Amino acid sequence: MEVTVIRAGMLTTVQDLGRRGHLAEGVPFGGAADPFALRVANMLVGNPEDSPALEITLTGPEIEFPEPAWVAVCGARFEDVPAWRPIRVERGGRIRFGKRLQGCRAYLSVSGGFDVEKVLGGRGTFLASAIGGFKGRPLRDGDVIRSVDCERNLAGHWTLDERMFPRYSREPNVRVIAGTHAAEFGDLLFSGRFGVTARSNRMGIRLDGPRLARSGGGDLVSTAVAPGTIQVPPDGNPIVLMADAQTLGGYPRVAHVVSVDIPLLAQLAPGDGVRFATTTLSEAHRLAHAWEHGLALLRQGLAEKVRPA
Repeated sequence: MEVTVIRAGMLTTVQDLGRRGHLAEGVPFGGAADPFALRVANMLVGNPEDSPALEITLTGPEIEFPEPAWVAVCGARFEDVPAWRPIRVERGGRIRFGKRLQGCRAYLSVSGGFDVEKVLGGRGTFLASAIGGFKGRPLRDGDVIRSVDCERNLAGHWTLDERMFPRYSREPNVRVIAGTHAAEFGDLLFSGRFGVTARSNRMGIRLDGPRLARSGGGDLVSTAVAPGTIQVPPDGNPIVLMADAQTLGGYPRVAHVVSVDIPLLAQLAPGDGVRFATTTLSEAHRLAHAWEHGLALLRQGLAEKVRPA
């Protein structure tokens, strides 16, 4: 099936769950900024959880489907598009995203997944290198993107329990583990609210608020960083690295965000805020295991409700 992009929105790209095994070559993990939302959107239409979907940022697209399909939209909420449940689109039907109501990024999955070439083990778009996804770039008005033909049968009437969703908020409390240089900044990271600036993107969320002054001195040797690493540049305004972050960094590393709270950051728009709270590595592991357990229960429950036709 060939899906037509009538209106592309601000920044709509094809994303999956990222690339693995290429950090030494300077290729970041990439993939969905909010992997939880992408995984659930795929589950809701019977796809493997890492299937390519559309990542929609701030302003949504208008998409036309020439054949009937099941779609799901998870993550940010928009007018005119039901979230966190399967949506039936009939032949010639369109999905139109209205005004953004909450969050920053939504994920639109289609039964069968979008049919894009795998590059370096992943199908997501890496904008900095113009690889992956749809021609290595954001979608544009008039683009035609293929999806894999795969009809589904959905049984019964049901909804997801919202208690399983991340604690999305415009002012979340995000848990972090102390970084290599945490002692050089004391408790400054936990001293107040940080605002999300307009310079934020898929590489990193740039914050302003309490300035983080380093007590130590001297240059640092660049070392490995990853999504969730919080770096502090010389101006004292922290940067939280996100999905497309570089693989090496030379700024001090004050903390690292626990994996289950990455979706909270992915849904922050310019003008939103965040506060940080410290936790332990063992607690981060416990949270990650509980998160995967919840997704496993959802996967099991949907297996009886979303089946191949």
